[in-house]
Amino acid sequence: MENENLRRDEAAARSALLETGSYAVELDLSGARDAGEGTYRSTTTVEFTCREPGSSTFLDFIGEVTAVELNGRVLDPTAVSDGARVLLDDLASSNTVTVEGRAAYSASGEGLHRFVDPADGETYLYTQYEPADARRVFANFEQPDLKASFSFRVIAPAGWTVASNGAEVTAVPLDDVADSAVRWTFEPTRRISTYITTILAGPYHCETDSWTGAPGTAGEGLEVPLALFCRRSLAPSFDAPEIFDTTRRGLDFFHDLFDYPYPFGKYDQAFVPEYNLGAMENPGLVTFTENYVFQSAATEAQREARANTILHEMAHMWFGDLVTMSWWDDLWLKESFADYMGALAVAEATRWSTSWVSFANRRKSWAYVQDQLPTTHPIVADIPDLEAAKQNFDGITYAKGASVLKQLVAFVGRDAFTDAARRYFRKHEYGNTTLADLLDVLATATGRDLGTWSRSWLQTSGVPSLGAEVAADGGVLRQVTIVQDAVDPVTGAEEPRPHRIRLGLYSFDAEGWLVRTGAEAVTVKGGRTPVPALAGTLQPDLLLVNDDDLTYAKLSFDERSLSTLLSSVDRLRDPLARATCLTALWSSTRDARLPVDSYLDAVLLAAPAETGVGVLQVLLANTGTAVERFAPAGRRGGLRDRVSGFLEEGLRAAAPGSDLQLVWARALAAAARTTARAADVVRAVLDGDERIAGLPLDPELRWLFLQGLAAQQRVLPGELEAERAADATASGRVGFTLASAAIPDAGIKKATWEEAVHGDRLSNELLSAAIEGFVLGPRELLGRYEEPYFGALREVWATRGIEMASRIVRGLYPGRQDLDGAPEEHPVVVRTDAWLDGNADAPAALRRIVLEERDHLLRSLRAQAQGTR
Repeated sequence: MENENLRRDEAAARSALLETGSYAVELDLSGARDAGEGTYRSTTTVEFTCREPGSSTFLDFIGEVTAVELNGRVLDPTAVSDGARVLLDDLASSNTVTVEGRAAYSASGEGLHRFVDPADGETYLYTQYEPADARRVFANFEQPDLKASFSFRVIAPAGWTVASNGAEVTAVPLDDVADSAVRWTFEPTRRISTYITTILAGPYHCETDSWTGAPGTAGEGLEVPLALFCRRSLAPSFDAPEIFDTTRRGLDFFHDLFDYPYPFGKYDQAFVPEYNLGAMENPGLVTFTENYVFQSAATEAQREARANTILHEMAHMWFGDLVTMSWWDDLWLKESFADYMGALAVAEATRWSTSWVSFANRRKSWAYVQDQLPTTHPIVADIPDLEAAKQNFDGITYAKGASVLKQLVAFVGRDAFTDAARRYFRKHEYGNTTLADLLDVLATATGRDLGTWSRSWLQTSGVPSLGAEVAADGGVLRQVTIVQDAVDPVTGAEEPRPHRIRLGLYSFDAEGWLVRTGAEAVTVKGGRTPVPALAGTLQPDLLLVNDDDLTYAKLSFDERSLSTLLSSVDRLRDPLARATCLTALWSSTRDARLPVDSYLDAVLLAAPAETGVGVLQVLLANTGTAVERFAPAGRRGGLRDRVSGFLEEGLRAAAPGSDLQLVWARALAAAARTTARAADVVRAVLDGDERIAGLPLDPELRWLFLQGLAAQQRVLPGELEAERAADATASGRVGFTLASAAIPDAGIKKATWEEAVHGDRLSNELLSAAIEGFVLGPRELLGRYEEPYFGALREVWATRGIEMASRIVRGLYPGRQDLDGAPEEHPVVVRTDAWLDGNADAPAALRRIVLEERDHLLRSLRAQAQGTR
């Protein structure tokens, strides 16, 4: 509907007019177990004031309105509601409005999501609202700066567990409901935004614990009840003790760091099915993807990632929930801070000492990719409406913002940064802020005007590049100059950023290891920064410009350093330095500056010696992308065999039962999707003809193997169905859907296309699995869908919700292509340009996805072109 896309100017006008006081919301979910019941009753009463009596405004509600009463006046619902907004006119100074309606259960993960567990047939409900889907559940003023206190009541089947932001007050059985039902009532919340309210309902398994604040800290005397929820069928896999331990460590850490007591009473965490996000920071009841409940073997990297997410969401209790951005332009005020704080807390409060290595290896790589797209934007973004907000939960807002905050800490010092955060919470508690508010507390805490820093880092776009010009005589450095290239791709202007970095000097020791022999702190300003302190120093074998990964920049290497890395990156002992260098080599490969063969040579050196599970996982995934997307088509077959043999050797050499062994096995399964040699090994292992000692053939790995075999048409008759019967779980259903869609059969591809693009049977998670399986296949099968793809874009966007439409548009873009002439003249690039030219009026969010996919395609074609030179 046209009115679903709330504009920033509309929100600002409403905020200037109104002040919200409280909400009382009742949801009747008593019929949720009936699959034929598509809606539920929702009743909302809002109390608010109006600064200009006699004015008009509107509530947001996506659903059927059945009754409206404003200040005692009964309004005609058909006259005041259009399915997205409820118009309210002739407001008084103080107002009370009650809206009754029916809202729809969701299968897209937006609003109130309903899931039926295939393992036991039980029904589970949870809500997910960010950025603006609370209006799919109850009528409200859906914008972050109209905070209020929320009181929830929920009617649900007896025997269920029901939870919300506030603590449970009563649970009263109802006699007037056909099936036995209970009405739960919850304590009113503190003043929070609509998008972080939440409801959980179903026969969830629950475990409880508590946290007590330490004497002498902000948490002294504070007792916080803790609870964990997951589906009953997952209870045997639920490692609650580890999750509770991470939670308690996080509460200790943040109370000490922020010096502000946790403000929301209890701290529940729910792991829920088919979740669109990693997690959501609903105060009092955080929700997570249940992928963090490990049903099969999990590596330490996976456990570290879960801890990072837990602590990221906990940081939001202060950055985002206690203090919230006024509008989505300043989304970074919560997400950048939480991303940084999550990594910091893992590094300093848990057993995982590799947190900053993981950040450099994964999060910053995500930011570098996002920031080089034609749709890049400043960290402080221009968000004119809700569709734009939905698209901006990206690598720039999260990982680039976090990287810039890490640079800010290096720039002003940790003590000053911490003092600024503490001032921020005290000054703006339960309120809303903008960039100016943060700069104000930073200026007070640091004694500096950080306006120039802010403009350089937060209000420009693109990835700066840092490299070193090295002049040496007889093995002695004569001159070193740091060169910065920082063109803003949006404006075309030179925007050199200030960087506080450390230059690392690494040379081979007597045993052949690359070790740090010296370091020099440098403040980079402008395009060229001489480093006179290094004159007269022995020239190192490797000069690492961003040692300790303090800043946000792509790196280039002087000739000697690059030669050292390509021949000896495996001899670099420091894990963070190694990850930083490998990330830089991958960026160069993506930019078509380093040949694919050179990158593969480096990885084939580094990977067998890599002990970091997360780093190895990324390296092996990159090899697949390098071969399938960046290597010239004529050389791809040979490279596939080479990499497949390398993966097979790595699997056999890994310690039995180790995390590293599991990473090698998963990478081999991915290679089996395109490579006969890898498929041979996978087939032999599955059939029992070959045994890899210690390798857990659990359901997850079996499905990965079967998906590769299905893509190669190597599954046996009935094999997928038999596996599905043996694994009657939600994850088994996803694995089966992907494997079935991967079979290179014209009829199967056609049926999958029709269901994904035109059907409505698939939930969000099954849709993604079907699309991932569909795009596996030879060009002769998939090429026929290129024109239908472009023909369907507008209809898909108009008829599907933004979550499902985004998955279809991004996932089905025909971006796996081979070079044939100039990259810009490839038929799919030309067809994409024609669609963009002919659809200038298409929604901006839709055009953004198409533009980004076009850029990914062009990047792969340019890398292929580089490989043919």
